Amino acid sequence: MKIVVVDDDGPMGVETAARVRDHGHEAVLVSASSGVNVLTGEGLAEALEDCSVVIDLSGPPSLDDGTLTADFGLVIDDETVMQTLCHSTANLLSAEAAAGVKHHVALSVVGVERLKKRGYFRALQAQEAMIRQSRMPHSVIRAAQLFESASDIADAATEDWIIWVAPAQIRPVSCAEVATLIAHTAVFSPLFGVREIAGPDQFRLDAFVRAALTTIGEHRHVFTDSCSPYFGASLRRGDLLPGADAYIARTHYGDWLDSRPTAAGC
Repeated sequence: MKIVVVDDDGPMGVETAARVRDHGHEAVLVSASSGVNVLTGEGLAEALEDCSVVIDLSGPPSLDDGTLTADFGLVIDDETVMQTLCHSTANLLSAEAAAGVKHHVALSVVGVERLKKRGYFRALQAQEAMIRQSRMPHSVIRAAQLFESASDIADAATEDWIIWVAPAQIRPVSCAEVATLIAHTAVFSPLFGVREIAGPDQFRLDAFVRAALTTIGEHRHVFTDSCSPYFGASLRRGDLLPGADAYIARTHYGDWLDSRPTAAGC
């Protein structure tokens, strides 16, 4: 079975494609750099020939979704993000229908249903709604914050070399374990719904970022600020926590940090 993984050449795409191959299926990783532009539709029809499943990893927010400024950290234009994400999703779903794709798997973020009117999450909620309303059999995987995302979260929240992070509760998870669940979902029957994945440990977002930066010898200071936005959204304490039926991954954040090279060894 041919499974197309749509990504931006990041580690999640590479991990997901590898896990698909572990299941014995063909995985084709496509991105703008490989000549497939989901926003314009360029190369999409050719990439989806003989494809049974599409995995779309474009959902979670990144630094590319806004402009980094010295005074205000990451500034997001809600309308631009909304138009870009929705147009890309519409192109992808249309191309899938034309190619006879049988299953659309999308990566989203834990808490999107609570943050749906704020910042990037407004666009993400609209993307999920488009997928649900399409005729395409689908599965949506909502992941908690990735271990690997701490530096990006810090950069998004940096103002004048000081990092301001809200004390929202999170249960971060490793990229590898999210990729494993996505691949497993893709090779089986569509969920026609949502499944969440989170890590085994719960702590505050500011502590998560602080621990990561300390481990790599980062000199910026992390301060707690309940008003600090998270990719354009104001956070309440439990906004980023998964539900009771979420899949809980095994890797602990502390163990993952210990396995990384120290600042002296980089």
